[in-house]
Amino acid sequence: MTEILVLYYSRHGAVREMAQLVARGIGQVPGAVARLRTVPPVATITETAAPPVPDSGAPYVELADLDQCAGLALGSPTRFGNMAAPMKHFLDGTGGLWARGALAGKPAAVFTSTSSQHGGQESTLLTMMLPLLHHGMLLVGIPYSEPELSSTRTGGTPYGASHLAGAQSDLPVSSDEKALCIALGRRLAEVSLQLAR
Repeated sequence: MTEILVLYYSRHGAVREMAQLVARGIGQVPGAVARLRTVPPVATITETAAPPVPDSGAPYVELADLDQCAGLALGSPTRFGNMAAPMKHFLDGTGGLWARGALAGKPAAVFTSTSSQHGGQESTLLTMMLPLLHHGMLLVGIPYSEPELSSTRTGGTPYGASHLAGAQSDLPVSSDEKALCIALGRRLAEVSLQLAR
């Protein structure tokens, strides 16, 4: 089986749900399987360490997860048009993989959730792509052949899947947003399998 890493950080649960939907899309492609992982929160007091195992949800990611994957889906909430600090902190620690070219040539996709309609969905996706490009990864987006990309009134971009969570982070992932997450996972899996041949 070709294993694809779905790596995310989620504060209020929307990005976690999106990660599960991306994983569902990956699982729809014969020969592909998703590995769900998350990153620990960043503590403001540096002497405080995160517990070695999260209380719920996916296990914390290890560098070996990136090294072993055939493809990567990366998800983060939007923070002022950028990825959240915990995701950036983790990526900043991948220099050893970069030096070995461990991710070069592997496909990658990105997804995000934001509080407001114009809260930086696309800029967040673009900033998430930058370290992946430095690693030599091949980016996969969502083509307009996916009908929900043209019909959505909430989230959804050609750069990757997105979700409009609302100011209180209480809006559910819409049917169009769900379809686009699944489509992104499916496309990433198909490309991963093609490149693995």
